Amino acid sequence: MVFVTGSSGLIGSYLLAQLLEQGHLVKALVRSQPNSNQLQHINLQYIVGDILDVSVLQQAIADNDYVFHCAGLVSYAPQDADLLKQINVEGTANVVNTCLARQGVKLCHVSSVAAIGQQKGASILDETAKWDPNAEVSVYASSKYFAELEVWRGVAEGLAAVIVNPSVILGPADWTRSSTQLFKYVFNQNAFYTGGYINFVDVRDVVASMLALTFSEISGERFILNAGQVVYKDFFKKVADYLNRKPPGIKVPGALTEIIWRLESLRSFFTGKRPLITKDTARIAKKNYLYANTKISKQLAFTFKTLEETLNWSCQELRLKYQLPV
Repeated sequence: MVFVTGSSGLIGSYLLAQLLEQGHLVKALVRSQPNSNQLQHINLQYIVGDILDVSVLQQAIADNDYVFHCAGLVSYAPQDADLLKQINVEGTANVVNTCLARQGVKLCHVSSVAAIGQQKGASILDETAKWDPNAEVSVYASSKYFAELEVWRGVAEGLAAVIVNPSVILGPADWTRSSTQLFKYVFNQNAFYTGGYINFVDVRDVVASMLALTFSEISGERFILNAGQVVYKDFFKKVADYLNRKPPGIKVPGALTEIIWRLESLRSFFTGKRPLITKDTARIAKKNYLYANTKISKQLAFTFKTLEETLNWSCQELRLKYQLPV
């Protein structure tokens, strides 16, 4: 029996499909009663609740052998600081504690490359990069790092667990949420793009890695999941080509970005709405780290899909999903 949190998200939805295809009995945590549009299967049971409710987790994990913890909040808005701590850190602690209470459970925790330590002067980062508590990082990155510490605590107490650190996950899903918004941004033919680089990985590769690691003897290790790196300008150009749209053509200067996030902060303060650009997102775009996939590539002989493969598949599926013009 397998239990999945965050089952309605990008990773969780593809993970559910793969688990069911492999014949597993699955329990999936959802925040509200599932509707007819959600996946239905004889081997799938939905449990309504969230990871902050320990009693729900105890009920869900009671008869499970494997737990995939995919639930989490991604936000760079300053007003979400408390919520990030609640969901990402306290929620993970609840999952870990519940797993520890049932012997024989193995946990797969979905973290992020945001939790990988940044090193001055380094251009390539791997799993051994140390977290610098004095480094300027986002509240989101901190929440993912401290969530990982909860998993390592569980490992120290005897829990079998693996951690995956994906980069920007690409795949066809709800394009009003998470990284799939990048496709919508291009389809709407927005004019502006930022400098900097994007590290990317196909959601199918993320799920395949999670399954391979969880159903193996590997435990007490973390793995970066990253297919490669590309500048934003080229990324948007490739997406535009697949969607037959005009790519963003005006680069936003770094100095202007600094002004924009400050104006967005003021707008957010007076209106209560989430800022479109924050101090963190503006500064993350300037960083040029390549996250190395050497460890998982060697340990599992894993080969990641190319950007072209991922974009071709994603755009085809999005075209069908949203009935986009050819």
